[in-house]
Amino acid sequence: MKIIVSAGGTGGHLYPALALVDYIKTQDKNTEFLFVGTTDRLESQVVPQMGYEYRGLHVKGLVGNPLQKIKNAMIFVKSLKQSKQILKDFQPDIVIGFGGYPSASIVLAAAKMGIPTMIHEQNSIIGLTNKILIKKVDKIVCCYQKAYNEFPHEKTVLLGNPRASVVSSRRLQDIHHLYQIPRDRKTVVIVMGSLGSSSVNTVMKEALRDMQHDAYDVIYVTGKNYYESMRADLHDLNSSIHLVDYIDDMPSLIASCDLIVSRAGATTLAEITALGAASLIIPSPYVVANHQEYNAKELVDATAARWILEKDLDAKTFVKEVRDLLGHTELLNDLKNHAKELGKPHACQDIYQEMLKTLERK
Repeated sequence: MKIIVSAGGTGGHLYPALALVDYIKTQDKNTEFLFVGTTDRLESQVVPQMGYEYRGLHVKGLVGNPLQKIKNAMIFVKSLKQSKQILKDFQPDIVIGFGGYPSASIVLAAAKMGIPTMIHEQNSIIGLTNKILIKKVDKIVCCYQKAYNEFPHEKTVLLGNPRASVVSSRRLQDIHHLYQIPRDRKTVVIVMGSLGSSSVNTVMKEALRDMQHDAYDVIYVTGKNYYESMRADLHDLNSSIHLVDYIDDMPSLIASCDLIVSRAGATTLAEITALGAASLIIPSPYVVANHQEYNAKELVDATAARWILEKDLDAKTFVKEVRDLLGHTELLNDLKNHAKELGKPHACQDIYQEMLKTLERK
């Protein structure tokens, strides 16, 4: 089988795509893959480094002032011609788009040429690219009930994020071992995405000073750009507060901590639910269509997480919420159990089977 995978712009689009590709390789080692993305974003560097064939499209998102949008639309039209040539050269059996504007070009071109197509929507709010493609594609995979309700049900399945399968099958380490924390101490992990958050860091400077006196340890991920300044400001905290700039094995910490405090990115929540973790979510308000708040709301409504909106976030509120959660073991266990119920640990397997069914129907 020959598969074109398109995922552009951000890790939220790219890493679920890579997770699915890695799974398919275990099922059929003869499958050939071609990734299609941008010429200058994350995927253009990561994918070739992983050894996959890659083609970049010169394409821009439909953003900016009206004149810029018109210019970018013209670039998009040109990218359709380039996409058709890629399709003719590679002759894929199916094309799968994981979002981001390059997906629109290659998936739309494939649909026009009669090649089977599938899109994956990671968030509860449908992205612009996938909105464009809804009527054109053969199959739609989503992760949230809200998105499922807005897609045409006759060709949509709610199967989850491939990253859930990755973390469910990995051998994970224990947070107490990683940070030399006594095993009778509860642990809280606080991470606001890989880059960190300036606004949340400001609140946490006060909150961590209060939390150092509690009977639990805190792993606080500052973000690489903020680490030195945060360390300087908080140099006098006791050893129960662990400041780190970045964590490259979040699944291990999610699985073994007592409480994870995080943003509500699609991949993060997929991992939290797959691993059945108790979470306190602070959705980022700085994202397109406020989709993180809607992502988080699905967990909160299912009593699978608690949340604080950033507009309501202050040190006193945050510390009180953490103490309330850690002080009630039954509540923590309920959050874990309900999160696990929402998890999709077999997402890769289910999506792959749906691909095969789509090819059979064609």
